[in-house]
Amino acid sequence: MLGQRQGIIVWLYSLKQAKLLRKFGNVHFVSKRLKYVVLYCDLEDTETIMEKIQSLSFVKKVEPSFKPFLKTEYENSKPDKAKEYDYRMGI
Repeated sequence: MLGQRQGIIVWLYSLKQAKLLRKFGNVHFVSKRLKYVVLYCDLEDTETIMEKIQSLSFVKKVEPSFKPFLKTEYENSKPDKAKEYDYRMGI
């Protein structure tokens, strides 16, 4: 099974070497226009993988994704009564 994963955003000078990043984790998305790659790896290995990727010559910048650390439980999660009525009506 998969453990905790974290995304890494890798900004590249050229997309020719984007395939080489597959050995560091799962490549989720490649943006051709903005020249970046979204890569997923294990949460424990994130720091070492980021250092290895940053040392490559074709990499401009490496940024971690903070999604695993964000709070996803909201304080006021009860829906508004007026909106709830509209949803039942199909508006």
